[in-house]
Parts: sequence; structure tokens; C-alpha cells
Amino acid sequence: MNTCSPSCAEDATFAKCADRLRQRIDAALDECTNLEDGCPSQLREAMRYSLLAPGKRLRPMLVLLAAEACGAAVESALPAASAVEMVHAYSLIHDDLPAMDDDDLRRGRPTCHKKFGEATAILAGDALLALAFEVLAEGIQPPEVAARCCAALARAAGACQLVGGQADDMIGAAEEAEPEETGIEVLESIHRRKTGALIGVSLRLGAMVAGADEAREKALAEYGRRLGLAFQITDDLLDVNGDEAAVGKRLGKDSQQGKLTFPGLLGVDRSRRRAERLVQQARDALAPLAPRTVALEALASYVLERNR
Repeated sequence: MNTCSPSCAEDATFAKCADRLRQRIDAALDECTNLEDGCPSQLREAMRYSLLAPGKRLRPMLVLLAAEACGAAVESALPAASAVEMVHAYSLIHDDLPAMDDDDLRRGRPTCHKKFGEATAILAGDALLALAFEVLAEGIQPPEVAARCCAALARAAGACQLVGGQADDMIGAAEEAEPEETGIEVLESIHRRKTGALIGVSLRLGAMVAGADEAREKALAEYGRRLGLAFQITDDLLDVNGDEAAVGKRLGKDSQQGKLTFPGLLGVDRSRRRAERLVQQARDALAPLAPRTVALEALASYVLERNR
């Protein structure tokens, strides 16, 4: 049974489609974190506080929409969608710590370490990362597909992708690059890993669950590469001129910390045009999956609209 219809191309209808998907994702996440008695209550509370915090659920939504675009029912991809969101939540908990980005606000609420303390926050992130692979391994059938999904998610979350991108961002690798073109190249490399890795693997997981052929997987991979970079550029733009209450986190911190960003390198207008071009390229990449792509196309446009 399909969750979204071709009318998702209309903004209002896509918003309703996204709301329905979020409800199903939130229900699955809630069920996954009803843990056994062996889990300490404060640890469970910290995990659920961060995982179930109100959010757009972009990454798990991509899993479900990719599976649907490849002909599968969204229900079959819910374990993979849940696993991706757990990895994302773990990464945010750890990124917010004083030793990392030192943030005290996330999604309009105190960050996990501000509410529960640093030790519990670290453990909550660790537990969510482990739970992600448990849910993926047990929830995806057949077992050989589950194994492929686990390997793909592990690579995306590991030292050469998400964690590696965060490490380069922390040590200021982009700041040392000159001239401008080299700086952009390094900055894009960081964010293809730090932001783009989970976006890309979300689409790949949906395709694997659906048993997609190589052409469809490649199309979704290209869509994800373009979308992930556009997402990061709009995130940088929001840090410059967004509404803090609407965004739900402290803004302006990148410039305060001296981090190199797309607006810092290119300026606001050129950054916005770059994001617009990337979103159009992402939409174009979906041609091999037509006509099941309207929801993914609308989601790409939504990423761009975050800054307007």
C-alpha cells in the first residue's frame, strides 16, 4: 500500500504526506525504545528524549520514499528508517557535547547533556548507535539484505564518512585550504561525509530493502549526493540569517567559532544559487525512477525552502 500519491507534487499535499510518514516513523521509534528492564531508567529517558524530540525526520523519510520509488511498500523499510534516525540522533547528541560543538539547544529544547549530564548523554548516544544495528539486523528480511544494510550503514557512520567529516570539521581542515577553489573542494569533502553520508545511505537502504536494480540505486545515489550538499549549504545559510526560534538551535555559532562555511567562502547570494542548482540536479537525477519520483522531487524542493 503506497503512502504517498502523485499529488504529493503539490505543496499542501506533500506536507500532508510528510506528516503521515512522520507519524509512522515516530510510532516505530517509540516502539523500538520501549526497552527491557535491564536498561537504567535515566538512560532510557535520555535516549527517548533525544530520539523522539520533534523533528522533520528527513533521513528516515528518505528511506521510505526511496523504497516506495523502487516499488516497495513503506512498511518493509520502517526498520531501516528507524535505524538511520537512531544513528542521526546519536551523532547529534555527541556533536552537541562541550568537547565538540558545545551546543546547549537542539530542536528548541536543552541538548541531551544539558538535561541529563555529559556522562549520561555519551552513554545515550552509544546506546542509540548499538540499538540502530539491532533493529536493522532483526527487522529487515531476508537476512542477506539485512547484512548488506548493516554494512552500508556502518560505513556511512564510520571513520571515512560521518565521523571522519566531523573530525575534519573539528580540526579546521577547510580553514587551511587556499585559494577559494581549494577551500570549496575541502569544505564539500567535509560535508559530503559529515552531512551527506547519512542522507546517501538513507536512500541506499530504501533501495536495498526494495530490491532495486543497479540503475535505480545509481540514480538515488546521485540524487543523494546533490541533495546532501544542498542541505548543508542551506544549513549554513540558516546559521547566518535564519530565525533562531524557528530553527530551534543557537545560530551564528559557526562564525563565532571561526569555522569556514559556504556563505563565508562564497557569500550569501552565491551560496543560495549553488544550493538551487544542486537541488535541480538532484531532481534531474531521478529520471530513471519516473513516474514514482514526485515525492522525492518535492522533498528536494522542501530542503531549498528551509532558507526562505
